[in-house]
Amino acid sequence: MFCITSFPIEELPVAKPECAAGATVVFEGTVRDQNEGRTVESLEYEALESLATKEGQRILDESLQRFPILGATCVHRVGHLSVGEVAIRVVVTAPHRREAFDACQWVVDEVKSRVPIWKKEHYADGSSGWIGAKGLTVDG
Repeated sequence: MFCITSFPIEELPVAKPECAAGATVVFEGTVRDQNEGRTVESLEYEALESLATKEGQRILDESLQRFPILGATCVHRVGHLSVGEVAIRVVVTAPHRREAFDACQWVVDEVKSRVPIWKKEHYADGSSGWIGAKGLTVDG
């Protein structure tokens, strides 16, 4: 399952794995206070939810074909996030840890590169800018 939420991901439970799972890998990407030498105060995420959900689910389905895993889920946050809050959670279960780690990293990388979610950083100097959005200008 792939979903977009405006609610804090930290408050969502992580489902218990299947009995066949010898490994559960949970990745949580959090808002950090620095990026490329600049102090970050907060982030905003925006998404085309219907397209993001479809592409995110496609990635999870592909992960089941590419890796010998039992399951994969991903939740991505939208809206305003403060430093320390969770922006993305990926959970992968597998019979063995190597496959779970490999699949989890692949899912995170694919979500970041393929899913239509945009990130705007707000800096301590009062300026802000869209990250990874070519052609957009920095505010402030």
